[in-house]
Formats: sequence, structure tokens, C-alpha cells
Amino acid sequence: MSKNKVSLSQNKLGQQISGSEAVILSLLEAGVEVIFGYPGGAIMPIYDALFSYTDDIKHVLTRHEQGATHAAEGWARIRGKATVCFATSGPGATNLVTGIADAMMDSTPMVCITGQVPKHLLGTDAFQETDVVGITMPITKWNYQVTKAEEIPFAIAKAFYIANTGKPGPVLVDITKNAQFEMMEWKGFTACEEVRGYRPRLTPQPSDLQQAADLINQAKKPFILAGQGIIIAEARAALEAFSTKTGIPVVTTMQGLGGFSPAHPNYVGIPGMHGNYAPNIKMNECDVMIAIGMRFDDRVTGDVTQFGKQAKVIHIEIDPVEINKVVKTEVGICADAKEALEALLPLVNKNNHHDWIQTFKDLDVAEMDKVIDQAIRPETTSIKMGEIMHLIDNATDGNAIIVPDVGQHQMYAMRYYTYKKANSWVSSGGLGTMGFALPASIGAQMAAPDRTVVAIIGDGCFQMTIQELGTICQNKLPVKVVIFNNNYLGMVRQWQQLFFNNRYSQVELHNPDFVAISKGFGIASSKVTERTDLKDAIDHMLAHDGPYVLEVVVEKEENLFPMVPSGKACSDVILEP
Repeated sequence: MSKNKVSLSQNKLGQQISGSEAVILSLLEAGVEVIFGYPGGAIMPIYDALFSYTDDIKHVLTRHEQGATHAAEGWARIRGKATVCFATSGPGATNLVTGIADAMMDSTPMVCITGQVPKHLLGTDAFQETDVVGITMPITKWNYQVTKAEEIPFAIAKAFYIANTGKPGPVLVDITKNAQFEMMEWKGFTACEEVRGYRPRLTPQPSDLQQAADLINQAKKPFILAGQGIIIAEARAALEAFSTKTGIPVVTTMQGLGGFSPAHPNYVGIPGMHGNYAPNIKMNECDVMIAIGMRFDDRVTGDVTQFGKQAKVIHIEIDPVEINKVVKTEVGICADAKEALEALLPLVNKNNHHDWIQTFKDLDVAEMDKVIDQAIRPETTSIKMGEIMHLIDNATDGNAIIVPDVGQHQMYAMRYYTYKKANSWVSSGGLGTMGFALPASIGAQMAAPDRTVVAIIGDGCFQMTIQELGTICQNKLPVKVVIFNNNYLGMVRQWQQLFFNNRYSQVELHNPDFVAISKGFGIASSKVTERTDLKDAIDHMLAHDGPYVLEVVVEKEENLFPMVPSGKACSDVILEP
């Protein structure tokens, strides 16, 4: 935090200030750079206090409260720490719920501050009153209702500490209107460093580390399954050093993309429902599985009763609740991923598993021939989603931040971009929130103003938060948006085709003119229908100074493979139709 921002708070010491001003000073002291939000009656005093500090803290007016949460998620995923979203009571607060749940599922730190009706009206069904604390209790790490101004600095300090430590996640502070108006003596802001009963970081136990090292040193077919915990813990270098020394192949989950260099000789792809063929087959052949910073999501494991039955599992995870929750482990190491890997490194033998890794490479040949070549170099007249991502990958050299929405286009973005850097993939994983990408790209771009941010969005998803084009325009953010338009809810349609006898029920879309709408928001836009125009259109979009929306009309009924059918084992992966 700048000295100027510190002095703002220090200059107020001993003075009487309103609870609303205490909110702003607390946020400044907590190091907040940007707030995403939408004003309303119950939070209006805080917005009034913010008016005097607009040169010190930036506020982004989104077009919907859900957009504020996703924008805050995008910022946090790039910066690795929480920022703030504001909303008023009642519908404003309930509009945050989807984004809060999304952040909880994907371990994204976020501090939500909501206004609430005055204390004396609580429980009376007053205008725009809802019990947001009760509503969000299952989807926050912690929430708290402030009814007195003097509680505000404590509550905000605790909120940031809980959001950012251990397994990150969202918190909510609900502040009644009377507390916002009340006067209090400003005694400064003390950062929270401990909460009774909350142990966010556990030290790996030497006995667990040694037991894990013994299993690893004896393994013939070991396998590393790395998740988003690698990104959160900034453990990419530690993981690469560990894999290099032990020779163990590594796969990264969808949320773990960028957590391991795709150019590393031990990298063997992505597991799960639409991951790569080889790791899905080989997960059921390994003898030791080392899962790091992941929670064995069903989209990774498939039928969990058939998942890695033959393997001894080592699970490194910061949240003790996750260990043995889904998959029985031989050794559970409850610790930060980076700390655990660095502690394991001197205990493991230098080794190589060239023959084992070669079996992955052999299976890659089949996937390249039957799937990948056809996806990135198609012979069909219609444009394929994979070739769009391949061209964007080439044009950005794998160094852009990709923000996909949810659906087929998300899986193509996962598969056909190389993610050379950590913090390059910002996606809704656990909750699978359609409408995530456009507002999340706002936060990502603000968090990394010098990087290219490309939002990959399906035509259905785009219409869920299309209004956030206004936020992009108003803030002059150079976000590049690519719409994959097939006039369908593509993933649902694929499932209806494959598993519901081609009964296409409520999945076809009659879409508006996306180019005209984008230009109506003041954003440059164009549409591509022919392959011959695609590369030039992508190059033009990326070179454009400012935001740009590129609509690409893709094959109407394209299906995505490989695919593990729902409820099946990973080894039942379907390579092609």
C-alpha cells in the first residue's frame, strides 16, 4: 500500500468518523486496489463515503451484482489475493450468491460487503431485507453481520485474513445501515493474524513425508495429478523440480492449467471427462498416484469406485477435509503444496521413468491422428472450435490469459491452448457457471493490464452477462472477446445427441446480431463465417487498440472428443464417435 494511503488512515486517528468512512479506510489499510460493485439504498452511505476517496481506491460499476463477483474472481485468480465487491441489501445481495458459490467451489478469495436494513428493522420483512448471512452461510468460509460502527475495522480485517489464508475462499460482511451512519472514534486498522480455532496452514509431518518418499522411491509406474493448488501455492517451480528429479509424469487438471510447463518432457496432458486419452487410460495402471492440490472432482475421476483402484494414493492438500473424502489415501499430507514438495524433494531418489512415460506418448499418437489433427486442421467446410483456439495459441505464443465460459468452447479452450505461464487460465470449474467469462475477463484485465486477455464464450453464455460489455467500454479495457456461435447450447445438445437419442429439447438458440450489439456498446466488432477469413480476423482483433468482439460462426453440431461418459470409469474414455 502506498504511503499516501497509509497517511489517509493515520491522519484520521482519534477523530470521529462514520461507520461508512471506517469501511473505506479499512479497505485502504487492507491494501485493496479495486472494488467491483453496484450501489443501492442500504449501502448508499458507504458509497457516499467512497465519493471522497475516488483518487485513492478505484470502483468499477458493473452492470449486475453477479458481474461484480465474477470480476472480483477474475482479479483474484490473477493476483492471488482477495479484492472486494459491494452490493446493497435484498436483491443486490442475493444477486451475489452465484458468484460467491462459484468462488467457494474454486477456492477463490473474495470479500463481499453488503448493505443491510437498519438494526431495528431486522426480521420485520422491511423493504429489500433478506437474511444474506443465513443464505450465504453454506457457501462462504466465514460471514458476519455488523450492527455497530465500532465493529467494522475488526470485521474487515478478519474477513481478509480468512479469505486469503489456507484454502482461499469467499467471505461476506453484512453491515446494517445504522452502523454505516453511526459515528465512532477511528483508532486505526490492525491486520488480523490469528483467529481462534482456525488453523489455515499446517506443517507437513516428517513421518508422512518419509512414508510418501518411500512409496515414491519404490514405485514402478508413479503418476502426479496436479490441481489448482499448485497455482494458488505458487508451486510450479517446486513441482517441476520434483518431477525432474524423480522422472514422474505429470498431468494437470483443468483448473491446474499453467501449473506445470507444457514443454516439460514429463508433461503428459489433462485428465478427466474431456481430457487427453493417454492419462485417462494410464490413471488406472499407475502403482502410486501423487495428487497435489486437487480434490478428486468427479469430472476428473469418472466413476470413483473404478478410479485408480490399483494405486497407492498420496494426497497433498491444504484442506484436511478433502483428504480421504472422495478417494482413500495411503498417505495424507495436509500442507501447502509448495511447502510439501520442497520438503519431499531431498527425500526422494533421482530417477527416471522413460519407459512408463513412453507408454503415454504411444497413446498420444492415436489421439493426434483421430482427434487433434482433425480439430486443428479440419477438412470440413465449416469452422471448428479447436482450430480457432489453435490459431489464437499461435498468435499469442501461449502467453495470453484465457478466460473461457462454460461448455464445449471451454473444453476446446482447455485442450488447444498451451498455457506457458501460471495464472493464464481463469475459468469456472466446480460450479460451472454460464455467464462467468465476460465479467471475469474484466477483473483479469484490470489485474494484469500489460497482458492480453481473451474471453472465449459460447453464444448461450454470452447472452447471460452480455450487459457487462458496458463495463468494459466504460473502463476502456482492451479485453478481446471471441464468441463461438453455433446457435445451440452446445454441450447440452451433445449430451442429448449421444445419450438421449437425438431428442434436442430446448437447446436451439435464435440469436441476436452480436456485432450490432457490441457496436452499440461502443466496442469494435466483426463476424467471420469463412475459414479463409479466420486467421486475419484473429490477428486484427489482437492488434486492435482497445476491446474487441469477434463472432465466429462454427459448425452447428460439432461434438467434442475424447469423452468419458457420465458415470463411467476414465478408462472407458471414448476416443472418437
